[in-house]
Amino acid sequence: MREGIHPEYKTVVFQDISTGEVFMTKSTMEAKDTIEIDGETYPCVRVEVSSASHPFYTGKQNLVDTEGRVEKFKQRYGM
Repeated sequence: MREGIHPEYKTVVFQDISTGEVFMTKSTMEAKDTIEIDGETYPCVRVEVSSASHPFYTGKQNLVDTEGRVEKFKQRYGM
């Protein structure tokens, strides 16, 4: 491999903000926050959706009804 063209990988923690689940992996992402796990401090990237909260993986579907939009859709299309 050529020197100086590949990014540096470091251990980063990804935290799902809806479930609190944490995943530790190697990444090139820069993080603004830190988190302490097992006495070590790691950079922390907070994500909105992960396998811990995505309906495909959990089997649960959450409908967010904003101002009755879901109900209007169901009435319009007979669902």
